[in-house]
Amino acid sequence: MIPISYDMHLHSCLSPCGDDDMTPGNIIGMASLLGLNAVALTDHNTCKNCPAFLEFADSFGIIAIPGMELTTAEEVHVLCYFKDLTDALAFDRYVEDKILPIPNNPQFFGNQILTGTDDEPCGTFDTLLISATSISFDQVYDLVKEYHGIMVPAHLDKSSTSLLSNLGMIPDNAKFRIAELRHPENLETLKEQHPYLNKCHILTSSDAHRLDAVNEPVHFIHAEEKTAAGLFSALQNYERE
Repeated sequence: MIPISYDMHLHSCLSPCGDDDMTPGNIIGMASLLGLNAVALTDHNTCKNCPAFLEFADSFGIIAIPGMELTTAEEVHVLCYFKDLTDALAFDRYVEDKILPIPNNPQFFGNQILTGTDDEPCGTFDTLLISATSISFDQVYDLVKEYHGIMVPAHLDKSSTSLLSNLGMIPDNAKFRIAELRHPENLETLKEQHPYLNKCHILTSSDAHRLDAVNEPVHFIHAEEKTAAGLFSALQNYERE
């Protein structure tokens, strides 16, 4: 198996909480500078900057996964990863209709900048992307599967916007087999409190909203081949374990 260094939780300038210089090209450039093998773009409730992200990744020889950080009706953050851009953008269209219709106030929340493949701004998104959607946590696993994707509850050890902080438990009908922690040293304590995590594979990513927060290549996914397909297949295998 081949170790692939990764950071699978990154926000571009389309997320209102992301710095304006978190353009897809800049993110890929930083990943290359750090020596990362693989990255995923996971903007809040949108995949609209993924086309540029994947194009820059290809030019730099970096594995890129199109994704989204979905906010459920309970305001739980869930990472959604997709095998290809077509599925990601189809999911994006579905989610767009489920976001609360609250206008973004750039002065208060931050800009929501769409970028083209030249890495230049090509527009903005007017609805506030950090709002909750009408999609419940219980719906997410099966819904993402319809788009051939994988769901990963985000930053379980965060004190807000996580499954454990907002629901206080892992539901009895949970199906996910991959979860994200901000600090992997918290895992053993969380396993004692929530035995369900004993059957989960744990990812650790940066949740970077600025360039200097992108992870160094210290976390690895082991895959049969060093490609996007190989990485996604490895994630699917984690789900089956």
